[in-house]
This record gives sequence, C-alpha cells and structure tokens, in this order.
Amino acid sequence: MLLAGDIGGTKTNLALYASKEDFRSPTREATLPSAQYPTLAALVNDFLKKIDLSNVTIDRAVFGVAGPVVAGKAKITNLPWHMEEKQLQQTLNIPSVTLLNDLAAMATAIPLLNPSDLHTLNAGKPAKHGTLAVVAPGTGLGEAILTWDGAHYRVHPSEGGHVDFAPTNPFEVGLLVYLLERMQHVSYEHVCSGIGMPNIYAYAKESGLFDEPRWLSDKLSQTKDVTPIIVQSAMAPKDTEAESNAEGSYSAICAATVRVFASILAAEAGNMALKTLATGGVYLGGGLPPRIRPFLEDPEFMHVFQNKGRFSEMLADVPVHVVLNSKVALLGAASYGFEQ
Repeated sequence: MLLAGDIGGTKTNLALYASKEDFRSPTREATLPSAQYPTLAALVNDFLKKIDLSNVTIDRAVFGVAGPVVAGKAKITNLPWHMEEKQLQQTLNIPSVTLLNDLAAMATAIPLLNPSDLHTLNAGKPAKHGTLAVVAPGTGLGEAILTWDGAHYRVHPSEGGHVDFAPTNPFEVGLLVYLLERMQHVSYEHVCSGIGMPNIYAYAKESGLFDEPRWLSDKLSQTKDVTPIIVQSAMAPKDTEAESNAEGSYSAICAATVRVFASILAAEAGNMALKTLATGGVYLGGGLPPRIRPFLEDPEFMHVFQNKGRFSEMLADVPVHVVLNSKVALLGAASYGFEQ
C-alpha cells in the first residue's frame, strides 16, 4: 500500500492506494485541519488510527508539503512544522517516506489530468511537448515548471511565489507602498494567496475608495481567516448588497478586492509564461481560482495576462487553464510514489 498526502497550511488530504491503476480511487481518504495538530506525524497517526490496518502493510509514503524540501528535510511555510524523512520513517513505522514540494506534487499530476479536471480560459495554440507552468494560489502561492526531456515531463519546483511583487497599475502601486510601510518585503504571496487577499482588502478600505458595511465589519471581526468571507461576498448576486448582515450578501469592497486579486494573478501568470517560455500552457491551481472563476472569465483577466509589451502577441497563443480537481496534488504525490 502507498500512503499519499497533500500537506497544506490550512488542510491536509491523505489517502491510501493499492495500485497505480487505482490512483483516482483510493481505498481510504480523509481531509484533516492541519493547524490543529502539533506535527505531521501526529496528523498521520490520527488518520491511521481510524483504519483497520490488520491486513494492510504500508510500504511507502509520499507527502507533498507546502514549502521547500532540501536533503530530505522541510518546513511548512505557513505552519510551525519541521519534517525529516528518516524521522518520519521511524515515527510512522513506514520503510520509505518521501517529502515532496507540494507544487512539485501538483505539477506531477498535470499531464495526467482529464479534460473534465480543467476549465480553459484561453485555448491558445499549445506547442507539442512545450514547457508547462503552474501558478497555484491557495493558503500561500506556489509555482512550478514542467519541461519535456524527450520521453516524459520532468518537474522543477520553485519558490517563485516569494519574489518581489511588481504592481502594474496605480492602485497596485498604492497597495505596494501601503504594504512596504508595514513589512520589510512584499512578495506575490502577500497579495496573491489566501493569506494575501486580506492585505488587498485592508488597502481598499484604507484608500477610502470603498465603504465597509457594518454587517461586513462585524462578520470579519469574528474570524481569523477573513478570505472565505471576502470571496463569498464578492461572488454573491449584486441585488443582495442592501441586505443587512445576510449570509452571502454582496459587498462592493469585497468584489473590488477579488478583482484586484484576479488582476495580480493574471500578471504573475503572464510573468511565469515569459520566464519559463510556457508554450504548452499555464495551469492555475490551488484552492482560490475555482472559487473565483467568474472573475477569471472576465476578458480583463486575459488582457492583463497578455499585456507584456512586445511579447503580448506571443502570450495570446499560450493556453491558460484553471485546475478544477481539488485533489490534484494528492494525485501527483500518489503518482510520484508509484513511479518510484
């Protein structure tokens, strides 16, 4: 048996697989809240306690983790977890444990996806065996690259989400100045992820361009993770704006926040297409793109994506897809484990 995991800052998906042929149909799977556990080992043990292991032998485990993996060691970027392959082997009593960057896991699954796993924003003109780029805003912002080696796609992880944020319009310039007054370094993750969206909202409020309804202020003050509320209010029908404190009410400031978020995502996706020459396509993964799909389907998204001066015409040929399959990183971890 193979144990695969997608270890995120917010949630962890775990699954047991019997064979490569069944990697889309695990024998057992569960989603657990990452932050409620002190370590990865504690989380995995909790999952295994609920399974009858009397007739099951777990030969290997592959965990996609949200952070860089160096020499078999990793730290979750947005959790206080330190992980080491050898230590996990001993603690979990599993002969082989591999830590894999979560975007490397997600990227591994990209060539295996079905058309139903994707929503195409731009069909473009994909080059056969062309380089693929993955940009995935979830709790944080992950990025990865796939290049063709003559026989199959080879995955290259990166920490590109932590490069300097580059504004592309006056509002984003103001956002950058606002954030630089509050932190030493402003990366794309600070404005293009689940932890980054509240920064856009805070500046939209501070700018005075938008009013914050009282019901929204009250709701935001009652939770630590405000991003789901912002997204929910942005996606609600506009005719619900006047409803006081109603669940799922529309808010102009939330819609503006998500619109700016989508524009920043478009710009960075275009950056990735240029930096990697992703003639095979750009894939938008992570938890946020499927949830804000109408904002990505707006023509403005592809306009910003292509707005790269002399290379705008070339970018018009680059396919852009939203990854709809929420278990893509888990599929990639499982696929990687069976290939080993």
